[in-house]
Amino acid sequence: MPPKPLEPLAKKLMKGVIVLELLGVFGAYGLFQRMNNSQVYYQSNEWAGVYGVRERDHEAWSAKRD
Repeated sequence: MPPKPLEPLAKKLMKGVIVLELLGVFGAYGLFQRMNNSQVYYQSNEWAGVYGVRERDHEAWSAKRD
C-alpha cells in the first residue's frame, strides 16, 4: 500500500495559515482604528511621555474642516 500524498494536507494547512494572517492584519487594522478614535489612546501616549499628539491631531482635524 503506497503512502498517501501530502499535497492535500499541505494545501489545507497553507489556506489555514493565509486565513489566520488575514485575520491578524484586519484585527490589527481594526484595533488601530479603535485606538485612534479613543481618548484612551491619547492618555496612554501621555503616560508614556509622548506629549502633543492630541494637540497635533486637533490642529490637523481643524485644518481639514476649514
